[in-house]
Amino acid sequence: MDLKGAVALVTGGNGGLGQRICHALAREGAHVAVMYARSRDQAESVASELTSRYQINARAFACDITDGAAVDRLVGEVTRAFGHLDVLVNDAAYNVSIPFGDLDNLTLEAWDKIMAINLTGPMRLTKAVAPVMKAQGRGRIINIASVAGLSPTGSSIAYAVSKAGLIHLTRCMAVALAPETRVNCVAPGLLDGTRATANLRAEQIERSASGSLLKRPADKDDCADMVVAMCRTETMTGQTVVIDSGRIFH
Repeated sequence: MDLKGAVALVTGGNGGLGQRICHALAREGAHVAVMYARSRDQAESVASELTSRYQINARAFACDITDGAAVDRLVGEVTRAFGHLDVLVNDAAYNVSIPFGDLDNLTLEAWDKIMAINLTGPMRLTKAVAPVMKAQGRGRIINIASVAGLSPTGSSIAYAVSKAGLIHLTRCMAVALAPETRVNCVAPGLLDGTRATANLRAEQIERSASGSLLKRPADKDDCADMVVAMCRTETMTGQTVVIDSGRIFH
């Protein structure tokens, strides 16, 4: 897909990785819908910067992706505002730190919230954009998972399971939406400068990075560039690409 003139909806577009994805898509000439759940000012600032820097159209849209009616409204609003919708990037996520051995604090409330945002939310969004992309005869859906979905790691069991589910949702939706829509997934390792690492000390990040072949955290720009590559490709679907500086082999 040629991204020049395409329209991309990026959930969590005001976050650390989400912003990089928005910039990478806009740099290729795509118009961008920056979706946020909170931090309206930040999302509008991102949209304004995209518009001025890349001479494309960008707007901020609020949505609670745990609300099915709100998701349907969002897709309708974006489609009406831009005229079409070609790319969905499911980057919005939620996490809370609960050590794997601390099952007492792995409450159903925490589990349900993580699943609702990290797994059910992308499923709702995918279902909502599917008929739009089918009618257009083309579409790209890219899910942002995590290496925690491929190995029992991460800040909580619920987070790891939600990302494992998102990886398999990618495969299943690739089957369901072929041949018009390609569905792929990026699974980053530890990314410095994101909400997920905001509470980690520098030495914790360095210690984690030292366990990788490249001795460094994963790079947000590499992840954003992979999203662009997944949009461009014509014969890739149902796949998950790991970007983690060589910590796990998938």
